[in-house]
Amino acid sequence: MDGLRFAFGTLTVIPARITRWDRDAARAGMLCAPLAGLVVGLASAAAGGVLLPLGAGPLIAAVVTVAVPAVLTRGLHLDGLADTADGLGSAKPAEDALRIMKQSDIGPFGVITLVLALLAQVAAVYELYGEGWAHGAIAVVLAGTVARLALTHASRQGVPAARPEGLGAIVAETVPVRSATLCTAAVLLLAAGTGLLLSPYDAVHAVLAVGAGLAAAALLLRRCVRRFGGVTGDVFGAVEETAATATLVALTLG
Repeated sequence: MDGLRFAFGTLTVIPARITRWDRDAARAGMLCAPLAGLVVGLASAAAGGVLLPLGAGPLIAAVVTVAVPAVLTRGLHLDGLADTADGLGSAKPAEDALRIMKQSDIGPFGVITLVLALLAQVAAVYELYGEGWAHGAIAVVLAGTVARLALTHASRQGVPAARPEGLGAIVAETVPVRSATLCTAAVLLLAAGTGLLLSPYDAVHAVLAVGAGLAAAALLLRRCVRRFGGVTGDVFGAVEETAATATLVALTLG
């Protein structure tokens, strides 16, 4: 329960009183992160499921669907994406880049990245809703789960924190590699099972999309660790949004 409270209390606005703020709770929380993503994804799918039967077009439904995760996370992950883009785009030493990321304003790199990411998400969900609500619903549920699974991997042992304080320092290197692998296997089974509700092809497609989302997040994570010396709360947000976007885009291909 401490892990569930930690996951929902730090990754969503869903009321969850965090009773422990230590590395053991952080480990359990990051292992429960995909469950928080699953709930956010289900809420997003429900929004589309309400709007489409009421006559809203797939574009409006897609916009609202993409807005739901932002609301349920207070926009923190999107803010982290923008801040990380500013830090990476600054071309300054790690210490200066980290200082830029802590500033409250958003620079041009952050604005451009944020706009393009949201456009990509809306466009992908729009295309999937065009094939039917079920395709879009499965996609957003899967994207939400994979996005938080990427946070599990970002918390694994061997990925240090860039700062001695903050969320990144609490969760960094708490998750054993084996546990992260088991979480990934569970999400892959979920992807195959939900995709199979549509067709065997969709089951394979969903598994490949999970791989694409995790691969994109891993590339960004590797770049951030090399650039900043480790992870921060902003990097976690950027990794999450990257995984969600890549998963949605992958599901539109093929």
